[in-house]
Amino acid sequence: MNGIFRTADILVPAGCDMAKWSVVACDQFSSQPGYWDALDGYVGEAPSTLRLMLPEAYLDRRDPLAEARTINATMRRYLDAGVLRALPDSCIYLERTLPDGQVRRGIVAALDLEAYDYTAASASPVRATEGTVPDRLPPRVRVRRDAPLEMPHIMVLMDDERDDVLGPLEAGRSALPTVYDFSLNCGGGHLHGRLVSGDDAAALLREVDAYARSICERRAGAAPAAFAIGDGNHSLAAAKNCWEELKKSGLPPERLERHPARFSLVELVNIHDDAIRFEPIHRVLFETGAQGFLDAAKAFWSERGRASGSVHTLRLLAGQREERIAVGGMTIGQIIGAAEDFCQGYAAAHGGRIDYIHNDDTALEMGGRPGGAAILLPKMEKHELFASIVRSGPFPKKSFSIGHAEDKRYYLECRRIQES
Repeated sequence: MNGIFRTADILVPAGCDMAKWSVVACDQFSSQPGYWDALDGYVGEAPSTLRLMLPEAYLDRRDPLAEARTINATMRRYLDAGVLRALPDSCIYLERTLPDGQVRRGIVAALDLEAYDYTAASASPVRATEGTVPDRLPPRVRVRRDAPLEMPHIMVLMDDERDDVLGPLEAGRSALPTVYDFSLNCGGGHLHGRLVSGDDAAALLREVDAYARSICERRAGAAPAAFAIGDGNHSLAAAKNCWEELKKSGLPPERLERHPARFSLVELVNIHDDAIRFEPIHRVLFETGAQGFLDAAKAFWSERGRASGSVHTLRLLAGQREERIAVGGMTIGQIIGAAEDFCQGYAAAHGGRIDYIHNDDTALEMGGRPGGAAILLPKMEKHELFASIVRSGPFPKKSFSIGHAEDKRYYLECRRIQES
């Protein structure tokens, strides 16, 4: 478990307009190209991470290969022009004030990709929270394969109930030099980052290692996961793929051992922070044969979830009819996967389309329309996340959200991933 996280030579903007430099992750607002069009106009010609990535909203409108070449050229131009300055052998402790006023704490550090496996059968200490969709990897791999830089929107979760890792940093934050302190664009809140280096960084990484060891000791025999990828699953999977490609390239072992592409810059957060909230994503069917939905759903669930164990309540809705059923003996991930399977099967047999809705009231309103139906999934408790990953593997797609789109990580820090 030692050495999963390390310090890095972190690159941050030098003398840039930070509000224009830092933009939200590429996988947000994917159905709202207008958001990105407006952001493009706001940024203009200023140096910006917007020029170092391809928003998913544009995947169908632009050539990913051409975009990858443009992005990599812009990265080199920024490096040559001195747009970025280095913070050698460091971490960053950051506090993100979200739009609702809650403060989410985190650490920017380098994750060793040798400790990470995103496959369903993973027994690694760092695991994916959601199944990887193969079609989403190639655009990311194309950008990273020849890129001189990476910039993270990846958030790694830890289950640190005692707050041993972030607590001491928060208590001593006034002694840490400020790296950046500014308001984010597009209503994203505020970001304050502080430098953690030298003895402070060494103490921090010892606490991270101690946390990981304690997870192993407390959950011995269960192939415990000490860390899970909360946001950016596909970006980290792309980094892993690029690293595996590099390992097969014929480089000598001593170069691979210290190669910067072996690591990925991430933000490490604690699921027990009040600012981290898991919200369910409900399944709503439109234009379907809703008449038999409740009976079919009850029959489906009667064949499952009868074992002893924790019980979750599902709300089934078809038009103006609603019923609740109790499901026992399944992890929250298994319940979500079964709900997805049922809805897909029902839509195939009775017609209709499925949408994924975050808000309870919205799901109830939509499922109550003529020809509508819905399964409202239970809210996942924080203690269930790691237990579900260990027992039943990554969650299905659209399982839960960690806050709203505006709450997601904004790009800011960079790191070289090519040998100098």
